Amino acid sequence: MNVCIESRRAAQPTPVDASSRFSPTATAVRIGFAFAAVCLICVTSALAQDATAAAEQSVKPGINDQFVDPELDVSEWMGRFEVESREVYAARKDVLEACGIRPGQSVADIGAGTGFYSRLFADAVGKEGWVFSVDISPRFLEHINTKAREDNVHNLTGVLCSDRSVNLPPHSIDVAFICDTYHHFEYPHLTVESIYKAIKPGGALIVIDFDRIPGKSREFILGHVRAGKQVFRSEIEKGGFEFVDEVQVPAFEENYLLRFRKPAAS
Repeated sequence: MNVCIESRRAAQPTPVDASSRFSPTATAVRIGFAFAAVCLICVTSALAQDATAAAEQSVKPGINDQFVDPELDVSEWMGRFEVESREVYAARKDVLEACGIRPGQSVADIGAGTGFYSRLFADAVGKEGWVFSVDISPRFLEHINTKAREDNVHNLTGVLCSDRSVNLPPHSIDVAFICDTYHHFEYPHLTVESIYKAIKPGGALIVIDFDRIPGKSREFILGHVRAGKQVFRSEIEKGGFEFVDEVQVPAFEENYLLRFRKPAAS
């Protein structure tokens, strides 16, 4: 922070008692203290932000290693993600309806993967809207951007995120969509914080993830997903979001869909 101090001299200087609180010496001392206080506040704020970032430890180290691999085979993941046997793919029309996407909106598909939801959102928002396909994988984003060019989709942009931030500007999106990737957030507090900042006041957050239920869920879910629905909901609410409801999607057996809202007054 720059502190500008303007000093004016009168045309005919008048002798001033140096002991007065209005003397140049006393004024200089007060200015010095004020400047030091401002610097202390700035440094304290910066340290607090750094401490917040440093305090959060990875909740599942290495969970995204395979996705940041420069040799990642996108076709292999298309075979896993874009198949009718996958619930979130088979139910994509019902999910799109639950998201309530409107023409002209800006939507972030966070953890976009191969981008099949991004393409649906691009159609839904129309020419006046925009879609940000956010992912930690450069190879997925390369595929999404290439596919968009081939299909003449001009309202979609790939965004490379980090393990701590979605890397979107403040108040840049109306809706954030997270499908089967919240459990991939290594630093959920920081990532949710970045999503909160990116969403406009009154905007929506849609979260789909695996319903991890000990004694009921299959081994893959129990071993891969770190926590259950209530834990994830609690983390998101602590990030400032208000819980709206849970939408029952008929095709879902292993997944759930939660809707949140960023307070309009935020």
